[in-house]
Amino acid sequence: MTEQAWVIRSGRHGERDVWAMDNGWSGGGWTEIPDLTNARTRADIEEIVAATFGTESPGLVSSYTGQLYALRHRMEVGDIVIMPRKTAKDLAFGRITSAYTYLADEADPNRRHVVGVDWQETLPRTAVKQDLLYTLGGATSIFSPSRNKAVPRLEHLMVHGTDPGATGLSTGTASTAWSWDPSAQGDAVVDEPETTPDIVEVAADEIATKIGEEFAGHDLAHLVAVVLEAEGFEVIESPTGADGGVDILAGRGLLGLESPKIVVQVKTPQVGSEVISQLTGLVASQGADYGLIATWAGLSKPARDAVKHQRFKIKVWESADIIEAVQNNYEKLPDDVRVRLPLQRVWMLAR
Repeated sequence: MTEQAWVIRSGRHGERDVWAMDNGWSGGGWTEIPDLTNARTRADIEEIVAATFGTESPGLVSSYTGQLYALRHRMEVGDIVIMPRKTAKDLAFGRITSAYTYLADEADPNRRHVVGVDWQETLPRTAVKQDLLYTLGGATSIFSPSRNKAVPRLEHLMVHGTDPGATGLSTGTASTAWSWDPSAQGDAVVDEPETTPDIVEVAADEIATKIGEEFAGHDLAHLVAVVLEAEGFEVIESPTGADGGVDILAGRGLLGLESPKIVVQVKTPQVGSEVISQLTGLVASQGADYGLIATWAGLSKPARDAVKHQRFKIKVWESADIIEAVQNNYEKLPDDVRVRLPLQRVWMLAR
């Protein structure tokens, strides 16, 4: 059983998302920091960080030291890595295959401090229960989630695609906590991510959980329908029950007969490739221009591959896209929907 799991972010805007998965790496950032290969102890790393960022606050130096020490010394082959992908708005799962490496020949200085990773799975954030999402919502670039049986649950997610929850695992699968020196305060940032949450990410996860609870089954199709109406479409919803694969028909114009004309399928569970094939046929038989798959649990890899071959006919809304569409049109949604999903816009200083 893996004893450690690591969240490693890929840049403020996800600028290393694709590069990391295409090349089997995780890490980067800290462009000012030199090669840490010869930094044998935490004190060595602290000295380098202090020399580089000496004019910054002691807290920042301590935080950077803790994160870089984890990257350089604490991560081991076989450990689980989770990368929250901002470009795809999902979670990538993998295992460490090689320890810290400094890619001196890498042209982009943001891609030099890395560990090797075998990326194995991507899952929508909605596959993860709220308590674990909160643990995964730390604001630092590198941290180790451990609360609420995080490690065995992440292992289960990577292998099975589902989160059994903290009570859904036997006591024998609990993770082993790493023993760290309390005087090394920077490690608290790494090992207690809940103390410094990314409030934007945490808020988005709470909204996703609320939608998942409040708009399950056919209600999710209704939510998608009212969002499309808010976007200016004339919409026909299929009643509950057998619908022949058509959950929503949407079109522009007074009667909904003008392009773009869309056939929509809404799925709560993960979508397989057969659904893509069915929707492609429905687009033709209904005389529509496009098909839209709205899926709360994402697409299987075969389905994702099938969509790539239909990119000019089939559009996909995953949970993050549905949430974004709801937020963009919230003021236009019907009162009954806003009562079930009470949201408030908040402005704050960017960090």
